[in-house]
Amino acid sequence: MADHNDFGKIAEDMAADFLQKSGYKILTRNFRFQKAEIDIIAEKAELIIIVEVKARSTDVFMLPQEAVNKTKIRSIVLAANHYLEEFDKQNEVRFDIISVIPDEDKNLVIDHIIDAFLAFDAN
Repeated sequence: MADHNDFGKIAEDMAADFLQKSGYKILTRNFRFQKAEIDIIAEKAELIIIVEVKARSTDVFMLPQEAVNKTKIRSIVLAANHYLEEFDKQNEVRFDIISVIPDEDKNLVIDHIIDAFLAFDAN
């Protein structure tokens, strides 16, 4: 397994741990539908939260969340709709991004962006 895959797994584990400590219940991880994958599906206060985890070893070129473009959003929304149908969930849904980047001391830092897809017009 490549180092970037290891880093991605570490970031997803950190994100899941962060969410649990923040009162979220993790329903599933790495949910796949067709070519799309949802990193984390969680629940809190009757909401289903779809979480895209983005990690970078540096933010020199772009912040991790900037890699979530309209095409990625469409695929995540499609997978989320499938999840809701497959598991007969009627809950309201929110889409978040958790970015993980190292600070100047190389400690990994989490940035939880709530309702992250609101800024995009995914049409």
